[in-house]
Amino acid sequence: MLKIDHLTKRYGDTLAVNDLDFEVQPGVVTGFLGPNGSGKSTTMRIILGLDRPTSGRATINGRTYEQLKAPLREVGALLDAKSLDPKRSARNHLRALALANRIPQSRVNDVLEFVGIASVAHKKVGGFSLGMSQRLGIAGALLGDPQTLLFDEPVNGLDPEGIRWIRDFFRSLAKEGRTVFVSSHLMSEMAVSADQIIVIGRGKFIRSGTVDDLTADAKGTVFVRSADSARLAEVLRAARATIEPVNDSGLSVSGLSSEEVGDAAFAAGIALHELTPQRASLEDVFMDLTADSLEYGHHDVEAAP
Repeated sequence: MLKIDHLTKRYGDTLAVNDLDFEVQPGVVTGFLGPNGSGKSTTMRIILGLDRPTSGRATINGRTYEQLKAPLREVGALLDAKSLDPKRSARNHLRALALANRIPQSRVNDVLEFVGIASVAHKKVGGFSLGMSQRLGIAGALLGDPQTLLFDEPVNGLDPEGIRWIRDFFRSLAKEGRTVFVSSHLMSEMAVSADQIIVIGRGKFIRSGTVDDLTADAKGTVFVRSADSARLAEVLRAARATIEPVNDSGLSVSGLSSEEVGDAAFAAGIALHELTPQRASLEDVFMDLTADSLEYGHHDVEAAP
């Protein structure tokens, strides 16, 4: 189990992590979400002993990283897939890690085969694509067969097959009772791969729960389709709805329930061909939760004349 206990980290005048407090339980995949600059990477670096907290602490099964006698056997991590010696081969990179952590060299071949890069293990990692580097980083995280695993943006550079593979991989680790903590900016991927979600913003805890928990009370949209979509849009806008066209005859409606949309169309004598409520997505909820926590935002602008 990972425990983040009232963790605070300052870099000069910058407050990167602000009294952060949560737990990551074993046996489930936990997604770690937050906007750029929210403190996700800093939190992971502190867990791994790469940064020291200003106050509070992060522990792995009750101990800080510095207190672990055999760190790679207890916690594996992938933070930056490209932070490798470009002149080393993939196999030699893993051999060095194994030697430094008293891990049998036979384990190197095992993890190379598992992540699917055994055929290029002799090649220098400087020539690896981002996807291949990600797979090598995962191999390094698995080398000591640890019970706790941390991954920061692990699907970057992976093709659809690779993304599906890593999703199944996370679930298999969790089923074995391991602690799996995954930071990602891909909401759609976290929605299908994470059992629990932790959301932070500006270094502070915002909310946690399952995807269903987070989206249960969120306002969704309504998809409606009619042969007279232009007139229907006018009617719904008059009812203070927000309308976005979808394909040729569909409309995405915000601000009204499906019953209200149906009633408005009936009152106007407009026949509907489809009326479907759309539940809010994890991305919708995330944007709402972190709206006040964006380090960099944007404003809608009109095109130049």
